[in-house]
Amino acid sequence: MTIDDAEHYSPAQRQAIIDSYPEHEREARTKGIPTLGSGVVFPIGDDRITCAPFAIPWDWPRINGLDFGWDHPFGATNLAWDRDHDVVYVTAEYFERQQTPIVHAAAIKPWGEWIPCAWPHDGLQHDKGSGDQLAVLYGKQGLNMLPDHATHEAGGNGVEAGITDMLDRMKTGRWKVFSTCGGWFAEKRGYHRKDGIIVKERDDVISSSRVGLMMMRFACAEPRKHAVAPRHGGGWMS
Repeated sequence: MTIDDAEHYSPAQRQAIIDSYPEHEREARTKGIPTLGSGVVFPIGDDRITCAPFAIPWDWPRINGLDFGWDHPFGATNLAWDRDHDVVYVTAEYFERQQTPIVHAAAIKPWGEWIPCAWPHDGLQHDKGSGDQLAVLYGKQGLNMLPDHATHEAGGNGVEAGITDMLDRMKTGRWKVFSTCGGWFAEKRGYHRKDGIIVKERDDVISSSRVGLMMMRFACAEPRKHAVAPRHGGGWMS
């Protein structure tokens, strides 16, 4: 039962009740959607950042963020950047446990094999079987891996700095998530702090989007084939 089922309230009374709750608690209190309200990392209502999916313009830079995992899920997200308005969109997500690079890469490549992939520092770890670094293994499966692990433009790879950047964007309307990314929203509702420290559990998709945002300066637009006039003969070639 949601507040909309409470027909003894008028629409105006319902809205007044909704407005009386802190923004990040409204969906839990009025719709019954589970969330962790104590120490929540992103105290922003889902409705503030949700948008309907749309076709990404070809000239918007895009980047994939990766978060490696085995016992906990491997997570990946695709980010698109509207540079004119400085809005970053989370357009697609993927997460899966206990699978190999060939499986993960096959799920991500349909987003666009040309899209650069940002990855965290643990991608420097070596696989016990092949001896290759994790990032190298994914590159061998056809992902366009960036040459270095993710860092902030000013240097370092601190989680708090990345979280602050994401939260600032949410508050100013510059971070949007496609409504189809249910895993991202589920993680957001449970993403919380304990004793002031972020609890690193069930955060794989969100972490991948943070990694992608850190390296947004390396995002690129889709390559295009331009029509050129041939030197001889008729017609155009592409």
